[in-house]
Amino acid sequence: MGKVSVTLNGRAFTIGCEDGQESYLRELARHLDTHVSGLSKQVGQIGDLRLLLMASLVVVDELKTAENRLEALEGHLNRLKSEGGGPAEPASDDGLVEALNGISARLEALAADETP
Repeated sequence: MGKVSVTLNGRAFTIGCEDGQESYLRELARHLDTHVSGLSKQVGQIGDLRLLLMASLVVVDELKTAENRLEALEGHLNRLKSEGGGPAEPASDDGLVEALNGISARLEALAADETP
């Protein structure tokens, strides 16, 4: 089991994780800390728990927005397929995965642009 040291709101925390997941966990912590830092600039130091709660709600909002956008895109894709405007089946799972990864990257970029 791996261990990762992350910093949130200027405080260091050590967290256990599965081997090989260390860099991903650091990335997640950096994303959360970006929101915590932004919120602390907006509302001041209102306590770690409240800042983490508020930041967590912002991250969950990002997730729900991305899920809604993905659902809308899937609905649009299904409409195109039913109208004959697209292939009935994707050429391969790899192509679908690549397309979804591209959509995910664009959604993350949009979410980053909307960050306060």
